[in-house]
Amino acid sequence: MYGKSIELFLVNGHADSLITAELSNWNGKAIKIPRTEVSACDREDIKGVGIYFLFCKEEDGEDSVYIGEAENVLDRLKQHLRDFQSDKEDYYWNTAVAFVGSALNKALIRYLEDRLVKIARECGRYKVLTKNTYSKTVLKESQIASMEEFTDNIKILIATLGYNVLSAIPQAADDTKYLFCKGSGAEAKGFISAGGLTVLKGSRVSEGTVPSFETRGKSYFRLRQQLENDGTIVNRVFQRDYEFNAPSAASAVVMGHTSNGKVDWKDENGTKLKDL
Repeated sequence: MYGKSIELFLVNGHADSLITAELSNWNGKAIKIPRTEVSACDREDIKGVGIYFLFCKEEDGEDSVYIGEAENVLDRLKQHLRDFQSDKEDYYWNTAVAFVGSALNKALIRYLEDRLVKIARECGRYKVLTKNTYSKTVLKESQIASMEEFTDNIKILIATLGYNVLSAIPQAADDTKYLFCKGSGAEAKGFISAGGLTVLKGSRVSEGTVPSFETRGKSYFRLRQQLENDGTIVNRVFQRDYEFNAPSAASAVVMGHTSNGKVDWKDENGTKLKDL
């Protein structure tokens, strides 16, 4: 792996407005634009051929994303707004992140869309709203190689812009120190990772939740419900690895009540996380 140089430009001088991001020696560009700025936008760069991500928040708090492609990204974003107004689209997105490139064409963006949807689904961090893609786009070997490099650059830039939609769940290494959380019929295994704490597939959660969990630990109670609804937890067992943003979030979901993760996660010798 080599270091990367990224140029971020705050077009209007502040971070909650339009931002462009570019990698050195790459002909692509990322453009992050809030929903509220799309209608009045008339930038030439976002009118190009590309793919885009629409980031949403579901009513239950779950993160979701629509991934699409367009020969004119700006026109397509404005069409999304019109579709929502006419009830043809039922999800509400707050931010769009588009990727355009001078070398892209219709076949290439169809390939990218299909590839990125598959990656996002495999990562499992966001609910993917895209239903259909062109999965049988025929490209030359050299074009596939070029689009795989384009995909790698998209992964870097979209994470830099604050979205882990294409980031795989962390994997344990040979020297990983495992932690354990037990109690209330629960028995979970995990490890500290860059984004918080990753609970491993096969970990078991408590049989139920205590009454106060829904009020005192409301956000974690909803998170547990979300994980049960989306199939991450089935019959009390984690079906895949899942990264929580904090040790306490992980232990609360596992044990079914509010929890101090620094105390409830321990190593194989019983040493609490706060003492490690």
